Order: sequence, then C-alpha cells, then structure tokens
Amino acid sequence: MDKGFFGWLNVLACLLIVLKTDGFYVDITYVQSAVAKGAVCLDGSPPAYHWDKGFGAGIDNWLVHIEGGGWCNNVTTCLARKNTRLGSSKQMVKQIAFSGLLSNKPQFNPDFYNWNRIKVRYCDGASFTGDVEAVDPATNLHFRGARIWHAVIDDLLAKGMRTAKNAILSGCSAGGLTSILHCDDFHSLLPATTKVKCLADAGYFINTKDLTGTQHIQEIYSDVVKTHGSAKNLPTSCTSRVAPSLCFFPQYAAQTIRTPLFILNAAYDSWQIKNILAPGVADPHGVWHSCKLDIKNCDSVQIKTMQGFRLEFLSTLQVLGSSPTRGMFINSCYAHCQSEMQETWLRDDSPVLDNKTIAKAIGDWYYDRSPFQKIDCPYPCDSSCHNRVFDQQEHPEL
Repeated sequence: MDKGFFGWLNVLACLLIVLKTDGFYVDITYVQSAVAKGAVCLDGSPPAYHWDKGFGAGIDNWLVHIEGGGWCNNVTTCLARKNTRLGSSKQMVKQIAFSGLLSNKPQFNPDFYNWNRIKVRYCDGASFTGDVEAVDPATNLHFRGARIWHAVIDDLLAKGMRTAKNAILSGCSAGGLTSILHCDDFHSLLPATTKVKCLADAGYFINTKDLTGTQHIQEIYSDVVKTHGSAKNLPTSCTSRVAPSLCFFPQYAAQTIRTPLFILNAAYDSWQIKNILAPGVADPHGVWHSCKLDIKNCDSVQIKTMQGFRLEFLSTLQVLGSSPTRGMFINSCYAHCQSEMQETWLRDDSPVLDNKTIAKAIGDWYYDRSPFQKIDCPYPCDSSCHNRVFDQQEHPEL
C-alpha cells in the first residue's frame, strides 16, 4: 500500500478521535421569518441556531444554550464584527460541534443527553438586549438583539418547546450574561407546568476597577446600553433600582431574578482578568502580558492582585442569598466557560468541587436531588483545575 493510503488512514483516525472527544456536528438553522420582524444580526442577516432533537424520555425537555462572544460598544467596534460570525449569519459555519452539556451521549452528559439541545448563535453584540429602530445607511448596522431573542424563542416554541416538561436557559460568557438577563422572561414564555431553571457559565462579570483604578468595564457597558438602546429590554426589577448600564452586571441584576439560577464561574475568570482587571489600556508596558497568557507565569505581586480580585468576586455573590434554588460552582481555576467542553464538563480528570464534577453538581441541582453551593479554596490549591494557557499568536491583543 502507498504512503497516500496510510496518510488518509491517519487523517481518518484523527477525525474519529476528535469526534469521539469533542462531540458531534449539528447543522445550522436560519430563522428566515425573523427578517420581516426586523429581528436581524448586525449586518441585517437572519438569526440562527443549531438544534439536535431530543429523543426517548427527553423528547419533551429543552435546553437552550446561548453562544458567547463579548460585546460591541460603539459604531466602530460593531462595524469591526459586522462581517464576522459575531455580526452576520452569512459568516457562520454550517455545522458546529456539540459536546459537554450539549452532548448526546449518556456517558458524557447523563442528565441532559436526550433533551432537545439548542445552541443559539450570537450576532447582535449586546447579549440580546438591543432594539433600535433606525438604521444608519452609512453603516447599515442593526441593533436588534432583543428582537432576535424573541424571534428565536418563538421559533422554538412553534417547533415543540411550548409543551416542554423541563427547560433550561444556559449560556457561556456573554451568553451566560444573556441567560441571567432573560431568565425570568424565558420562564414566562413557557407553560406554568414547565420546570424551568437557568444556568450562567462564566457570565458573572463584576463591576470592579482595573489596575489603574479606572472603571473600565462600567464605561464599556454604559456605551453598550446607549449604542444598542438596551435599557428598555433589561429586567425592570433591576432598572427600577439602579442605572440601566449597571444591570449588565449580575451583582445588581441577579438578586431579583425569581427563576432558579445556577452560577458556574472560575473565581479567576481568565476573560475578566485579561479584560476587566488588566486590560491593555491599563497595562501600556505589557507587564501583565505573560501572566495573562498563563497563570503560572504570574509573579507574586500579580498573584496577590488576582487574589484581591477573587475576594471582590466572591463578595458580589453574597447578593444571591443562600436559597437552595440558587446553585453555585465557583472553582479557583484560570478558566472561562467550563460547560461546553467535555474535558471540563464531565471526564475522568474534570474539575471537581466537594468531589462532584460540574455535570453532576448541575444535574443534582436541576432535578432537586441535592442543592449545590460550593466555593473553592484560593489558587493554587485545586489540582483538578484545567487552567487555560493562551497561544500568543491567537491572542495578539494580550
């Protein structure tokens, strides 16, 4: 046999390994009917999601998971993402891998594997809160995230979710924030008999100062709310108490949410360390550059600063209270989004707290088998962590 044949076999073997470890691929669905409602991505294209249908005992259960991807806070940053997958469904791949809490295998996802599992693509730049009617012909930017939210949910309701017995709204990063902000709304759109809970993975962004003492993230959120016209689509239970831009921070918005909510977050959230605590604008000489790529590169002063961030992060969680309806898995890892990847969701070497994996903790909480509210000891005590190591070439902005 020639080398080409063996080369092809190697490629096939690698592909099978990837599929086995990272899940399986699910086709995209475009919500064409949304365009007539003006429920469109930044570039005016229709919203989209990926749906793997439920089966067996899970046929009437629905897990709606929202994709992450940061925010755009002004015309310049929104134009920068307008012609990418984060601003246009035309730029989205036709298939994406489902793994972790989206897996269809009982050994990888025992509590939710046979549910209807949906991943909603993120293309509005404001955690599905914006709604500005006017479109500037010079930019052709559409700020319509709240309309996308309702159009996608309406589409899913029509496809069977209106008879759901169990339902979860979850999300990662900006999608995790979405799952908090839209949690009660999601609950209200489902039958009163549906068991509804929400899960925010790496969506608990805190209102803190950067290294220079500047309220950098608060300024960004203020601009997001202004640019996208988000104020009217944020929870009124929050906007009636504080400025709308503050309601992008879960420490102000989450305490009044009535639907059961689970917060999954690393206390040393790598996105927040990189973009809230030590953004480039606060570190002009790049002192934090190497540390942000890999926590093992951080010196003692930087670790001390990050320990301070952790304590501030933990203090903001106190507003959630101790009700068993509130779940919490706060580990001391340098990570961001731990539910979508099989290695952190459920595997032999996955992160654990109190000897429970993330999958087990959330499953027990959802099905009321046992409550779960655990906070890890400080870094570097947790040997089960999967700490992120960033490729400098992939993250030149660090």
